[in-house]
Order: sequence, then C-alpha cells, then structure tokens
Amino acid sequence: MFVIASSVYLITAEPTVSFWDTGEFILSAFRLQVGHPPGAPLFLMMGRIATLFAGGDTSKVAFMMNALSALCSGLAIMFLFWTITHLVRKVFSLSNDPDPKHIPAIIASGILGSLTYTFTDTFWFSAVEGELYALSSLIIAVVFWCMLKWEEEADDVRSGRWIILVAYIMGLGLGIHRLNLLIVPIFVLVYYFKKYEVTWQGVTKALLLAVFLLGSIVFVLIPGVPEVAGWFELLFVNTFGLPYNSGLLFYVVLIFAALAFGIWYSLKKKKTILNYVFTGLTVMMIGYSSYAMIMIRSSARPPMNQNNPSDVFSLSYYINMKQYGSAPKVFGQYYSAPAVDVKEQVHGYNKVNRKYEPFYQPVYEYDNNFQTIFPRMYSDDPAHIEAYEHWGKVRGREYTVGNEKIVVPTFAENLRFFFRYQVGYMYMRYFMWNFVGRQNDIQGNGNPIYGNWISGINFIDEIRLGDQDNIPDDLKTNRGRNVYFFLPFFFGLAGMYWHYKKSRNDFWLVVGFFIMTGLAIILYLNQTPNQPRERDYAYVGSFYAFAIWVGLGFMYFYDLLKSKKIALTIVFPLMILASPVLMATQNWDDHDRSNRYTARDIGANYLESCDENSILFTYGDNDSFPVWYVQDVEQVRPDIRVVNLSYFQAGWYISMMRQKAFKSDPLPLSLPQEKYREGQREQNPVTNRINKPVPLKDVVQFVAQDDRQYKLDLTGRSDYVNYLPTDKFIVAVDTNKVINNGTVKEYFRDSIVSPMIWEYSDDYAFKGDVAIMDLISTNEWNRPVYYSSTVPSDQYKGLEKFFVQEGLAYRLVPISTGSKERGEYGTVDHVIMYDNMMTKFSWGNADDPLVYLDENNRRMLSNFRRLFGDLAVSLAERGDTVKAFEAAKRGLEIVPEDKIPYDYFTTGIVEGLIKAGHKDEAKALIEKIVAYSKEYLDYTISLGPDSFGMDTPIGMNMQALLEIYYMADELGLKDIFDSLSTDINFYYPKLIKR
Repeated sequence: MFVIASSVYLITAEPTVSFWDTGEFILSAFRLQVGHPPGAPLFLMMGRIATLFAGGDTSKVAFMMNALSALCSGLAIMFLFWTITHLVRKVFSLSNDPDPKHIPAIIASGILGSLTYTFTDTFWFSAVEGELYALSSLIIAVVFWCMLKWEEEADDVRSGRWIILVAYIMGLGLGIHRLNLLIVPIFVLVYYFKKYEVTWQGVTKALLLAVFLLGSIVFVLIPGVPEVAGWFELLFVNTFGLPYNSGLLFYVVLIFAALAFGIWYSLKKKKTILNYVFTGLTVMMIGYSSYAMIMIRSSARPPMNQNNPSDVFSLSYYINMKQYGSAPKVFGQYYSAPAVDVKEQVHGYNKVNRKYEPFYQPVYEYDNNFQTIFPRMYSDDPAHIEAYEHWGKVRGREYTVGNEKIVVPTFAENLRFFFRYQVGYMYMRYFMWNFVGRQNDIQGNGNPIYGNWISGINFIDEIRLGDQDNIPDDLKTNRGRNVYFFLPFFFGLAGMYWHYKKSRNDFWLVVGFFIMTGLAIILYLNQTPNQPRERDYAYVGSFYAFAIWVGLGFMYFYDLLKSKKIALTIVFPLMILASPVLMATQNWDDHDRSNRYTARDIGANYLESCDENSILFTYGDNDSFPVWYVQDVEQVRPDIRVVNLSYFQAGWYISMMRQKAFKSDPLPLSLPQEKYREGQREQNPVTNRINKPVPLKDVVQFVAQDDRQYKLDLTGRSDYVNYLPTDKFIVAVDTNKVINNGTVKEYFRDSIVSPMIWEYSDDYAFKGDVAIMDLISTNEWNRPVYYSSTVPSDQYKGLEKFFVQEGLAYRLVPISTGSKERGEYGTVDHVIMYDNMMTKFSWGNADDPLVYLDENNRRMLSNFRRLFGDLAVSLAERGDTVKAFEAAKRGLEIVPEDKIPYDYFTTGIVEGLIKAGHKDEAKALIEKIVAYSKEYLDYTISLGPDSFGMDTPIGMNMQALLEIYYMADELGLKDIFDSLSTDINFYYPKLIKR
C-alpha cells in the first residue's frame, strides 16, 4: 500500500511550486525562515532535510518538498491499512493470531479501505504539493494506530510506552498543525473501553474527561506556556533590569526542572498514573520545543521573518495567531450588535530602551440583548452579513437603540446558518466530494453551478442542481467533474453497520475519530462565509475515519455471503473496481500536476516585468508566494524588493523591509522605525484642513509628530490620534532626472507632470499607507516602483492616474496619462510591454493539452489574456498593426480555447484585432465569446429566480455582451451592434428580476 500510494503521488506531483501557501512553505524550509503564524517548525525542519536531496539544483528544491508530502501521504496509507486490518482482526480473534482462513478477508478489507482513501479528492490534492497537511495526516494516522497498539498490549507491564509515544507524537504534532490534537479525546475512550466495564454513566464521565484534557491542551497548555513565560520576562527585564530573554531562559529551565522533579517523585513513590502524567507532559513539551527554532531563526533576521517572533511576547502572539483575530466559541455577539463600551487591552510589547513597553488595542463590549450562546453569525463585515442573511434566511427581531433600529437574528436563524452553511456547505459538501462525487473544480459560494457534490445519477442530482444535460459545455468537460455513483459512500455505510454489529466499542472509537476530526473542527473554527478558498483540507482526518468503514464494508459482504470463496474472488474485485479504481480513473486527470510549471513561471513573470533594483508591491497569496519562491529559492531577479501590501500595515514588516535582502536594497524610508512601532499610527484620518496641495515630505513629517498639537481627538475623551491635514500631495519631479534614469521614456517626455499632484482617494491612511508616502517622498524617483496587476484597485489610493503598464505590473511614473486607453488604469508602455510579454515571459506549459489547469491557474491566465489585449490595442493605436496582431495572436495561444473558453477577458483581444485590421478574425472571436456568454445566461435563467444563492456567473457574462456591444458601437460594427442589442434587451429584464 505504501509503494502503490507513494508511486501514484510521486508520478502526479507538481514538479515545482504551486499556488497558495506552498511557495512560502518551500522558501521557509529551504533557508529555515519564519513563515506565517502559527508556524510549522517541525515541518520546516523536515522540509529543509528534504531540500538537501536537490543536490544544489535550486530548480529541484520545490519537487523535493512535494516528494516529502508524497512519501508522508504514502506512509499514512500504510498506517490506514494496518489500522483497518487491526480492527477486523480483533473481531475474529482476541489473540494476535486469527484463524488463517480469515486472513485473506482481513487483508482484502485493508486493501479496499486504504486504496479508496489513496484516491480521494482531498487527500490526493494535499499529497502532491509541499504543504503541511500531508505530514499532519501522517501524524493523525500514526497516533490512532498507536492507540490501538496500546489497547492490544494493555495488559503487558510495558504497555505504558505506547502512552508516552502518543504524547510525544502529539507534542511533535504541535510543530506541524494543532488540529492534530482533536484526536486526543479518542485515547480516553480507548483507555476506558479497555480498562472499565462500559456503562452510559462511565462513557459520559470519560467524554467529560476527554473534553477537559483537550481543552487543557488547546486553551491552557498551548497559549499558557508562552503567556506565563511573558510574566517571567517582564519581571526579569522591566523589574530586575536583566537582558532581553533572560526571564524566558529561566522559565524554560524551571519548567523542565519541575517536570524532572515530578518524574523522580512519581518513581520514588511508585505512583504510576502520576508518572504517566509527568512523563507525558515532558515528552509533549520536548515536541513543543520545536518552536525554539522559530525564535532562533527570527533572531537571525532572515529575509522572511513574519511577525519577528524573536522574544516571548511576539512568539506568543505568533503561536496564538492573534493577528487573525478569534471567533467566539461559546458566547458572543451577533453581527448587528452595537458596542456599548470600548476598553483598552494590552495587545503586545515593543522593545524600547532595554525594556518592554506595552501597546494596546480596543476591546468592544456588547449589550446582552445582542449576544447569544453558540454564536455563529458574528462578523460585521458587509459581505459576511449578506451571506449570513442568505444562508440563515434571516428575518430577525427588531430592536430600537437610540434613534436606530437594529435587526438581530433569532437563535433559530443562528442555528439555520450553522447547519446549512457551516455543517452542510463547509463540511458535508466536502465529505460528499470524496465519497460520492464532485461537480467541478470551481470554488462554490452557494449557487448550483459551481463546487457542489454530485453523484452522476441524474435524477438525484437534478433535484438539487437543476438540469444536468444542458449545463454549459465547459462544465461538462471540466476535469474536476468526478462521479462515483454513491458506491464508496454505500460501502462505508455497510462497513459502519458491520462494525456496529461486530465490535460496538471499536465502532464508537471510529465514530469519535470521525466527529472529532470533522464536526468538532467546524465548531472550533466557526468559519465566516465567503472563504477565499475551499477548506476541505482541514477535514482529511474525518475522511480517513470514514475510509476505515469503507474497508470494513467488504466484511459486511464477506459475512453476508455463505460462500467465502465467492466473496474473495468475485465480490472483492468488484468492490475494488467500484471504489478505488473508479475513483482513480475519475480523479487522475484533475490531480495529475506533472509537467505543470505555471505558478513558477507566473511568479517569475511578475519579477521580469520590473526594471533593475525595483520595488514591487503585491497583495494576495497567489501574486506573492510564487514571486517570493522564485526570487528566494531560484534566485530569479534578487535585485527586486517585493513588498506585500497585506503585511505592510504591520510595524514588524516595515522593519523587515528596512534591511537588505539578497541583492535588493532596503526600502528608502525617512522616518525612524519607532514611528512605525506596533500600536502607533495604525489608522490616521485624512482631513482637508489645508484646502490645497502640500509637499508630500511635509505631510509625512506632520503625521510622524508625537505632540498633541499634531493630533486629533476623535471621541472627545482625549483619544488623540495622528492625522493627515490634506488629501492632496505634491510629489516633486526633476524632469531631467526622470528622463535620464529611465523612469520616463523619451516617447513620454511631453506627458511629464512636474510637480505631480497625488489626490489621495481614501478617508484614512493606515500605517502602510504612511510608509508608502514616506517611500515615495524619500525615493525621489531613484528606484522604480511597481504595483502588480492583481493588486486590488482600492489599494492604489489615487496613484492609478500615474500608472504605466509594462507587463504584469504597473509602473508609477510622473506623466499625465490623459483619457483612459484599453488598459484598466493609466497607459501602456507599448515598447517595454511588448518586449516583456512577447520575448521574456513563459507560461508554464499552459498550452500543453495534457497539463491540468485548475481554477486558480485558469483565473490567472484569463487575466493575462486581458493584458495581451491591452498591449494589442495600444500598439494598434500607435500604428504598429503588425505587432498588434502578433500580441493578439499570442494572447490566444498561451492557453487554448478548449482549456479556457473565450470569455469576458478576451474582449480586449477582439478590439486589438479590429484596430489591427483583422476584422474577420475579430468577428470569429466575437461569435465564440457571445456564444459562451449566452450559454451561461440561458442556463442561469432556466434554473429560475429562486435557485441561485451567492456568487453567480451572471455578471461577468452579461458584462462580456455589454463590452462587445459598446465596442461594436464605437468601431462601427453595425451587424454585431444590432444583434447584441436584441440579446441584451432579452436577457436584461430576466436577470434584473432575479
């Protein structure tokens, strides 16, 4: 099983970096750097060892990390086989040697269950990329198997070694992913079922003890150890005047001395249970000590040093993921609750003058009328509120507070959201993906077209999702459309029934395993709607538990049939075909990532869009992590300083940007770091007290002042904050300088603006915005400044008027761009962009028919098609129709139509073709875009106005028709204009009603 699974995963593994977090994990492991909280130090250290097998070839580093995941996943399959056979063997024999006639059936059940899990959608996805979830799954598999081994040897005087081993592995697991801890309560049940007579009263007590132990670890041990360390650190540094980290070192010595004393005392007094407690705590703390790596490496200030956890306070903040906030678990507010009071709470400490100086954050208190037990709808984000009201079907109760009427959901609506969204959509949908089938690989947010489970049995699927015969063609051929006809699911149900009848205690153990790694995670996370990505990877432990029952499903038929020979020679092969083989054939094409280099090449393309010694602003995971990876690991364009705007609001990140990284110089900032400390200048109001432009340098110096005369009292309660006295800034421009250093190309000379007037477009300047102002005013056009094309427009703050597109990035240039061209912002540098897009960029084999492009890849590559359209239009308008046609043609070639249909993002290429004089090609392309858009609109309308929830495909497809309609009107294409007028008049009223 290990060889089969590992071989499958190695064959289908991505050869390089992929999107989302893998880029950050790989670069963090390669140089032992500090990634995002809560960190995964053991995973990174194991990953570092894996990267050594690249033999110095940095292009192979990512694959070595991916191979680590493949091998860990293969080992998890091996432990699953052992677990299934162990549970089946117990039914036939209490000894280690069952009747030989049953051995083939025992092995057959193990093969069926472990192979089925090998090819499940979620587990296979994590097994072929350099993420931590493969290793996390292995930890869960090993721990559960160890629990069963203890049970097998419980009467042996040496059986306690298994208890200590479980504790140690769980401690190691803290250095990978804390969700592994959810399996801890299962051991309490194992111990209870083995040592005591089972009664409902006893089970209840065991469950209460299990919850207490889990709560003690999750809510006391993990956060408490660093918090208590902070008390010692404050005492030793602030009171005794000793060096930083002296209190922490004393505390570590004290902890292990206390544990050693506890072990010695328990041995001396022969207190066995006490010895298990102290020894278990000791080995768990040894495992937890992997976090020392985070502090050690942070103190070395590597290029990637997130949160700078170099002292115990920042480490506590880091481990407990405080930057992400926390969701209420047991009691909390509804999303519409008004705050009745605001209190200041210590949020952390800055190092100031050899002491720790606290900084604060507001903590809001709410009226009990607007709070509830088990709060599920708590976020006041407008997008979340809309989704709450949709999923919870909120009508609510109305309260009057002052002059304001507030609608509060009822508790029944709160529960409806929990069951419909959190349980139904964010767990059961994922469960069904793995054992029933998946509709497609497009992320869903509640509509019947994207991301649902599907069985392949039409009459069942159509009840939930509408007519399946008339879905758009690209959804029919979507490689993520995988159907299993309920077969693995039914085998699992049969296994559950057999297990319950044959071994009730073990059945409840697996039930507990299933619930703790599934529903319990739902309860703990309390997820808000509109997650940025699918979260099925969090529940692999639950799917692992169900795969045990899939394996046991064979035993149901084995017992049912009188002829055991028929069961083994006919039924078993049929079950293998109906479950793992079916799943493998369905899932292979969308899990085979071999020969796909898109994320790596796209990351390099962002960097190659920039001039030498540039500063490149990115924003999200997928336009940052691949960039970081190719720069950090493969050393592509190490001269560029990449700045993630999502992090740039934090003082620690600004500090990180002030140090040299590889060949890139620090950011040019004039304000000292203490002005950017945590807790200072977090959110600065922008006023218009000076109703005229002011030099940007003066504005930066003004907001840096600490005297009260430079601050505003926002609340009238001496709540003074820094502010900006104007929303118009003068940015000095030396015309000769910007021409000579290449900031402004000669062909843009006549468009130079000197000075440049920046009209700030937001009501607040956050800390990162102040840092950008500081950078621009200090830089004085010495280093090129770029924004990646995927940065959200709300991050531009009015600078988009001075953007020049040079590839996958916009360059900040002091020129007047005049009226907008085809480019979304500013203007296009047709010379530089042509050279970049046509000669420098690679697209990772995206045009290879065998290479699978998932939704992330398709979305990114669709956007880049749009950029080719921008380039083609710009070239055509400047009279270079030959190059315009070449750019348009190249935009269609990077990904063929059968992989990404021609949609809204292709409309720019249409305009480029028309302006380049290729109307026939343009009209042929228009026909395809219109046909594709109408296909979606027709299918949407056929579903009826009530069947659509969130995030429908209507808007973009309607926008495609409108885009071509306006284009046809502007360019005199009367036949297309008339045809689309009819279509728009047909669709618009129907969609408005929806």
